[in-house]
Amino acid sequence: MKTTIILSATMLLSVSLAAQDPKEIMREVEANMRGDASYNEMSMKIERPRYTREISMRSWALGDDYSLVYVTAPARDEGTAFLKRGNEIWNYQPNIDRTVKMPPSMMSQSWMGSDFTNDDLVNASSLVDDYTHELLGEEEADGHLCYVIELTPNPDNPVVYEISIHYISKEYVLPVRSENYDERDNLVNTIYFREFSTMGGRTIPAIMEVVPAGKDNQRTVITTHKADYDIGISEDFFSTQNLTQINP
Repeated sequence: MKTTIILSATMLLSVSLAAQDPKEIMREVEANMRGDASYNEMSMKIERPRYTREISMRSWALGDDYSLVYVTAPARDEGTAFLKRGNEIWNYQPNIDRTVKMPPSMMSQSWMGSDFTNDDLVNASSLVDDYTHELLGEEEADGHLCYVIELTPNPDNPVVYEISIHYISKEYVLPVRSENYDERDNLVNTIYFREFSTMGGRTIPAIMEVVPAGKDNQRTVITTHKADYDIGISEDFFSTQNLTQINP
């Protein structure tokens, strides 16, 4: 009798998981994190064994294809900007007054000396369109009951990580943690999403922290201080000309 009950419970869990489409879960995650159009004010703290560095920035996004990040502090970095238009990424460097197009090979490089990559900050790759998805099960992570979803890049897509394991809160349909691995299945970093707060009329994780694997006393923390998901913005805003003309 006990065996029958256990088998029945296992079958019910399997049916429940099969009813969930992991790609649609990730699509809802992206929609919850970004909205149709959004504006954010954030700060980033880079912690190293011998120093700490802080950067302030503003960002705008329109759907999945358009985003712009503008650095407001410190003074030496003020005016540095990053633009995504479709599959193209641009960087404006005010110290040399030059806008350069970033090749795909630069997506895996550090963003502003942090533990985040260029891809992480400008969302160059889509968690929905650039990967295949597998629902591994459900698990508690950092106090949340989560879907556990494995993302594997589609062939020939220039993505940063070979495998990503995402823990998605069932309550909020928002990320709680992601573990990113290289082509040899070695853990590269873990990104934590914390302090779920209401901003701009929706719940978002106010803190995003990346911890690189195998590096003691090193991490980067991004804190969102303000978010607005009801802004009027068009594709014209996301132009290379606007990289040098944003009003901070």
